[in-house]
Amino acid sequence: MLYISKKSSVKGMFEGDSVVLGPSVIGEGSLIGVGVIVGYPSYKKVKELIVKGKAKLESYDEISEGSRIESNCIVRSGSIIYERTVLGKGVQTGHNVMIRENCVVGDGSIVGSHSVLDGNVKVGRNVSIQTGNYLPPGTVVGDGVFLGPFVVITNDRYPASRRLLGVEIEDNAVIGANSTLISGVKIGKNSVVAAGAVVTRDVEPGKVVAGVPARVIMSREEYEEKKGEYERKI
Repeated sequence: MLYISKKSSVKGMFEGDSVVLGPSVIGEGSLIGVGVIVGYPSYKKVKELIVKGKAKLESYDEISEGSRIESNCIVRSGSIIYERTVLGKGVQTGHNVMIRENCVVGDGSIVGSHSVLDGNVKVGRNVSIQTGNYLPPGTVVGDGVFLGPFVVITNDRYPASRRLLGVEIEDNAVIGANSTLISGVKIGKNSVVAAGAVVTRDVEPGKVVAGVPARVIMSREEYEEKKGEYERKI
């Protein structure tokens, strides 16, 4: 079933059955995959409808504040975009991505399959988020950042506490696969976090860290030299 709210503005295309709720906007040239939901209401709103026995699409449509998908985006099958979330121009999601309410994803960014942006997350422009990433509320990602597969970001140092602190990743940082960033840390501009590292303290700009806990092992300049040597072997 293709369900498109009468309150929405849709200029994009659909692969098949999908749902668009509330005053959502889908820009020209955007493609919405099969089984996508755009404008899904926040948990508190849905819970109220469940209590009232009114948990159905028409009711969700009434309460949704909609989400905004700009032009030339691709939202692949199985993805759910919650209300009050904005995807900038040319954003792509992989399959089965969940982006909760109040998130912003900047122009040209990619959110890989099975990744979760768990509400109140800000992602800059031209960011590459690979498969299986988890970004909790309060996460801020700058422009040009690379997040390798299965990066885990946390926002609670002593779970489950009442003090949540987001992680900030500054422009052009590289975060390796299977690394973990502990609540409250700042990853500086042009820094690199090696695969599998556990980052428990701030990383200075232009530094490369590795290990558990992560420690500085070289500069970004040295990293680029090693990268260049590696690439020349191709």
